[in-house]
Amino acid sequence: MPVAQNEVEVQHELLTRIADARTQTDRLFEIVKPEALYDRPIPERHRIVFYIGHLEAFDRNLLRERVLGLNTPHPDLDDLFAFGIDPVDGGLPADRPADWPAITDVRAYVTRTRESLDTALREVVAGRRSVAQSEFDPTQLLNVAIEHRLMHAETLAYMFHQLPLDRKTKATGTPDISAPVFKPTMVEIPEGAATLGLSRDDGTFGWDNEYERNEQHVPSFAIDQYKVTNGDYLKFMQAGGYQDPTLWKEADWQWKEQQNISHPVFWKQVGDAWLYCTMFDEVPLPLNWPVYVSHAEANAYAHWAGKALPTEAQWHRAAYSTPAGEERQYPWGSAAPNGALGNFDFHRWEPTPVNSFPDGQSACGVRDLLGNGWEWTSTEFAPFPGFEPFSFYPGYSANFFDGKHYVIKGGSARTAACMLRRSFRNWFQPHYQYVYAGFRCVSR
Repeated sequence: MPVAQNEVEVQHELLTRIADARTQTDRLFEIVKPEALYDRPIPERHRIVFYIGHLEAFDRNLLRERVLGLNTPHPDLDDLFAFGIDPVDGGLPADRPADWPAITDVRAYVTRTRESLDTALREVVAGRRSVAQSEFDPTQLLNVAIEHRLMHAETLAYMFHQLPLDRKTKATGTPDISAPVFKPTMVEIPEGAATLGLSRDDGTFGWDNEYERNEQHVPSFAIDQYKVTNGDYLKFMQAGGYQDPTLWKEADWQWKEQQNISHPVFWKQVGDAWLYCTMFDEVPLPLNWPVYVSHAEANAYAHWAGKALPTEAQWHRAAYSTPAGEERQYPWGSAAPNGALGNFDFHRWEPTPVNSFPDGQSACGVRDLLGNGWEWTSTEFAPFPGFEPFSFYPGYSANFFDGKHYVIKGGSARTAACMLRRSFRNWFQPHYQYVYAGFRCVSR
């Protein structure tokens, strides 16, 4: 069956985007010194070498039978690099560096996999190769491959953040650690509707958990205009927040005590001073950067402040509602994300002051909603009404509808622009500290 011209153009664009996404992940691996490639920077995650092979194995396993009709010369490596790890409490991986192939063999696998996939994909787009299984939409699968890789571009960044500085090659650039120039305040959000999710009828790509579009009524509430900053959080710590069990959920307190958690994972105490561990340096704690913490820590702070974490629907109301009752595509309007509107899409390694992008504020005047750090919500990750798992990736979301994960919204400095869409949902367990996730509070 001939491919329609507009579909060919879309698929050409997707091939370009795959190449761009590969560039992002290739650059990331370049900052890791060769002797560190078998390190495990985060105990709950695989060793770095796994991810070098995983990104190509995922693409091959996704596309080779469903779209390209390819055989695989290395089924053992396809299987070895197939699956990552959900960061869970307990059950840490115990493999040794010697259990993994030599880096030369892994890189050879990457090269061969890319060459075979690219040749076959170009043939499909040019009409010289038929799609292997017609029930699968090549455009959808290519979008999955692209966004999966870009998700890992962020995961790898916060993994590498935990590597000792001498295990990385320092990049250029100086983070902005200027002094605070704003007064924290709360913004009133009127009662109204929040539209979550995507409609399958509009043809927009989304992951399975983004469907189906649904509307929720949200009573009026007030929300922090800015993300909670390091300076705000320092006050919580100085007030004894980590020593007061009444501020914490019981399971969260037990985790904190068992793991000896006494401060955010990105902070380091030297004498009486606090430093912030950036990707490539240690700097005096930037008081006006958003604080990055686990859900457990964010929830304890909110309790201490006499407030709460927002629900997913409240966050949507603050981000996308307008006084006229309509909803925006982005907090600032309909313009595509760009560097003047927020700290996202790989432009920086670090946060910026929370009041850096006034042009990116929502119609309600809430700042910094997209980029500069994901934002924890109080909403457990669960399916929307009408949810259907991807037939080619049934466990992507459904495996995590377990009451043990919380929705995070927004994005970080290392979140790709394509995942700043209104319907995108991210999620993590409450005791996972390493992700670039902060929060803001609401009062009901």
